[in-house]
Amino acid sequence: MKLLIGNRNYSTWSLRPWLVLRHFEIPFEDEVLQLSGSGWRDVLAERSPTGKVPVLIDGALVIPETIAIIEYLAETFPDKAIWPQGREARALARAAAAEMHGGFSALRSHAPMNLRASHPGKVDLDAVRGDLHRVETLWGRLLEKSGGPYLFGDFSGADAMFAPLATRLRTYDLPVSDMVGRYVEAIYALPAFQEWRGLALQEPWVVDDDEIDVIQGRVAPGTIV
Repeated sequence: MKLLIGNRNYSTWSLRPWLVLRHFEIPFEDEVLQLSGSGWRDVLAERSPTGKVPVLIDGALVIPETIAIIEYLAETFPDKAIWPQGREARALARAAAAEMHGGFSALRSHAPMNLRASHPGKVDLDAVRGDLHRVETLWGRLLEKSGGPYLFGDFSGADAMFAPLATRLRTYDLPVSDMVGRYVEAIYALPAFQEWRGLALQEPWVVDDDEIDVIQGRVAPGTIV
């Protein structure tokens, strides 16, 4: 089984199924496909049905799209409890994952994931206030019910979906409640996340489209080292 991923420092969608595979100790190998540089789009088009990452390859089966990959893993390894136990909890976890997949567009556009960086004060709070409120409401309700440290007690596919959002809160030092802050700490404490982050910090590549200083015009493209 192989997972095609993008640059670890920036690729939110790649992080999600990678965490599921690593945390639940499912054997796999990964391959990084660049998200910048000469001909990178052509390479993605050759390797991915959608021209995007991640892509899971299992024998002759090629699966794009993060949620589809997570669902395939849950069905293939039912003993791993990738989704929480109990029909109600599984339904809520899938609903939260789907909301992350289709929502939180303000945080995704104004606060790109960047694991190497620290950019307090660089995000317009008015632009992301609605998303922050929804984070507080959704995570708060689930954490109060489960008791934490993760949304449904133990780490699940829902937490994998929200892990990149948690990094955004830390990178840009966005204002959150103590409960949300503890959840962010729990994501960072996850051994699988620590492994991914350690590899991200070693990457030499810079993707200007995901660097907030370039996006906001503070520095010119191609000048971040």
